[in-house]
Amino acid sequence: MTNPVPMAEIWRGPILESVHLGHAVICDDTGQIVEAWGDPQAIVLPRSSSKMIQALPLLTSGAAKAAGLGGEHLALACASHNAAAIHIDRVQAWLDHIGKADDDFRCGPQEPRDIEIRDAMIREGRAPCRIHNNCSGKHAGFLTLSDHLGAGPDYVDPDHPVQMACKTAFEDVTGEESPGFGIDGCSAPNFATSLHGMARAMAFFAAARDGAGTQQTAAAALVQAMVTYPELVAGEGRACTELMRAMDGRVALKTGAEAFFIAIIPERKLGVALKITDGGTRGAECAIAAILVRLGLLDANHPAARKFLNAPIRNFAGLETGSIRPAAAFAA
Repeated sequence: MTNPVPMAEIWRGPILESVHLGHAVICDDTGQIVEAWGDPQAIVLPRSSSKMIQALPLLTSGAAKAAGLGGEHLALACASHNAAAIHIDRVQAWLDHIGKADDDFRCGPQEPRDIEIRDAMIREGRAPCRIHNNCSGKHAGFLTLSDHLGAGPDYVDPDHPVQMACKTAFEDVTGEESPGFGIDGCSAPNFATSLHGMARAMAFFAAARDGAGTQQTAAAALVQAMVTYPELVAGEGRACTELMRAMDGRVALKTGAEAFFIAIIPERKLGVALKITDGGTRGAECAIAAILVRLGLLDANHPAARKFLNAPIRNFAGLETGSIRPAAAFAA
């Protein structure tokens, strides 16, 4: 087994203070590794970076078409959103459309990441609901699929038809039998694979074309939704949203908990999967930005890139005390 390698460094003045180690794989549409760091065979839980895979059965089953879902719905199905008004208003409208309510969700209530919504709720004495969960768009998709399949309400049960469909899709696109699963923060199963398998899956999405079969058509629609509505996939100030905007829709990005990140690059038919082993999100954001710069897709001097790559670290007085930057060997 290959050890993780340095990917992101935290400097305080002239002193290297911290280092984030990780693994990363760039894969082409034939399933072959183009470039790798660390251990491509490391077993990982991709967490929310797998949401576009979990959304595949929503389309391939015909549920999305039957429910009249559009691009905004598909972007939300792939989202880890801030629970800003643009997110919760749309998810609520989706629930209303399919005749469901907040209590039908199986994800737990979550305090909104959006400060404006959070502060308004505090002032009004309102507790967070399930719709505020960052995964509520994915769960709206699960509910839509469950109804279409005529299945029961406990759609996060690993043996439920919704999750069985998700597992089948996951193993199809990763090209590997999953060795198991963990329960995600939103209560749904999150299937494990190798890092190579996850990069292979993202390369499948990158190469997918409308009209080239049911699964490819579904994958292409999900990628298009993500790059068309980057603000729905995450939200203002978030790496996914800001970096997708910086690349003018050429790349779809998705973060996952515990410092996972993927990139889908249609013009090059490449998929990227990245895991920082200490779970530090700042390391994953820096590392994915470095890979995108390395591939010539992201301008390192773009204001959005500068927030995550070679980004200044400031103290409470506003003084620049250091920076986060890609490790020298990784950035070379």
